[in-house]
Amino acid sequence: MLYIPRTLQEYNFPKNAGILCLPVTKRGEVIIIGGGPAGIVAAIAARRFGLRATVLDARKPPIDKPCGEGILPQGVAALRQIGVSLRQAGALPFRGIRFVDEEHYTKADFAGATGYSIRRVKLHQLLLDHATEAGVEFHWGARVTQIDESAVATAKENFTYCWLIGADGQNSLVRKWAGLETRVATEKRYGFCTHFRLPPWSDVPEVHWTHGCQIFVTPVMAEQVGIAVISRDPGLRLERALERFPAIAKKLLGAARTTRESGDTTRLRILPAVTRGRVALIGDASGTVDAVTGHGLSLSFQQAIALAEAMTAGNLTHYQTAHKKIATVPIAMTRLMLLMDRSEWIRSRTIRLLEKSPGLFARMLEIHTEATPLSSVRVADIADFGWKFLRA
Repeated sequence: MLYIPRTLQEYNFPKNAGILCLPVTKRGEVIIIGGGPAGIVAAIAARRFGLRATVLDARKPPIDKPCGEGILPQGVAALRQIGVSLRQAGALPFRGIRFVDEEHYTKADFAGATGYSIRRVKLHQLLLDHATEAGVEFHWGARVTQIDESAVATAKENFTYCWLIGADGQNSLVRKWAGLETRVATEKRYGFCTHFRLPPWSDVPEVHWTHGCQIFVTPVMAEQVGIAVISRDPGLRLERALERFPAIAKKLLGAARTTRESGDTTRLRILPAVTRGRVALIGDASGTVDAVTGHGLSLSFQQAIALAEAMTAGNLTHYQTAHKKIATVPIAMTRLMLLMDRSEWIRSRTIRLLEKSPGLFARMLEIHTEATPLSSVRVADIADFGWKFLRA
C-alpha cells in the first residue's frame, strides 16, 4: 500500500524552501482561510486540479457583503472553467456599461462577451453548493487562533497543510503572519449599498458621476436593482448622496428598500509579493483595486485558476507571475478612474469625449475586459487620445 505522509515534517523539507511540496501535489492538502467567494472558488479550482481542499471561516453562511454585484466577462469565463454557470443560476446578463454625468452619457458593449449580475448572498450560496458537490471540506464558525509553518489551529482542531491560502480579506491574518505587507496604498474610499424593489430601467450597469462621488446602479433581479455610492466621505450615505443625483432619486421615488444599507472601505492596494514559501494570498487579501472599476470578484476568480495551476506544478512563483499579470489592467483602470474622481475637469472631458467617440469607449471596454491586451495600445493611440481629449 502506498504511504502518504500527513505532515511537512514527514516530507523532511527545509523550513524556508521555495518549493516545499512534492511535485505530485495530489498528495498534499490545501488549507484556505476565508470562506467568501475568493476562498470558495480557490477551493473549487484546487479540487478540479485533484487537490484536497479545506476551508476555514469564523463566520457562518449565508455570507453577504457590500458589493457592486457585477461580474465582468473574464470573471464569468474563469467560473465557467471550473464548472460554475451563472446563466443557469438565474443571474442577469449584461453586455456593456454606461457612464453618466450631469451633462453627458455614453454606453458601449463588450466585444462579443457577456457579464452577469447576481446578488452577493445568492452567489455565495451557488459557489458553496458547487464546492460541496466537488468535495471541498468546510469548517464554519472556526476562528483561526494560530498559524505556524506546518499547521493552522482553531479552538477545536489543528489542520496540517502543504499549501496555505489566505482568502481572508483586506485585513488578512495570513498576510500579516507571512509578512507580505502593503507597498502601495491609496487613500481609502467608502462604499455603501442597498437594494430597491423596482424593475431595472437599464439593461447594463451604470456608473453615475458627480463632484466627489459616484453611484453604481446594477440590475440584479427582474424586480430589483442594487444602488451603491462610493466617495472619500465616510459619512456620505445614499440618502444624502441622492441629492446630487436627482434623476436617480426620481426613479427610486416610492420604491421599497429590500435590504439594509451596509458599507465597506475600498482602495487601491498593491503588494510587493503575494506568495512566500508555501503560502499564497488571493482576493482582497492579495491586494485590491477601487470598487469603481467593477473588477473585484472577477480578479479573484481569475487568480483562483492560476493558483491551482501553480500548486499542481509545485511552484508558487508561477502564481506570483500570473497574479501580477492579471492585476495589470485593473490597476491601470483604477488609477484612471480615481483621476476622474479627483478632477471634475478631467472627468467631464473624458465622458464628453467618450460620448462623441463611442468606438473609443468600446475599445477601452475591450481592454477593461481583457478582450484586447493592454500591450496593443500604441504610442500613436495615446497621442490620438490626448489630442481628442484636449479638443473635447
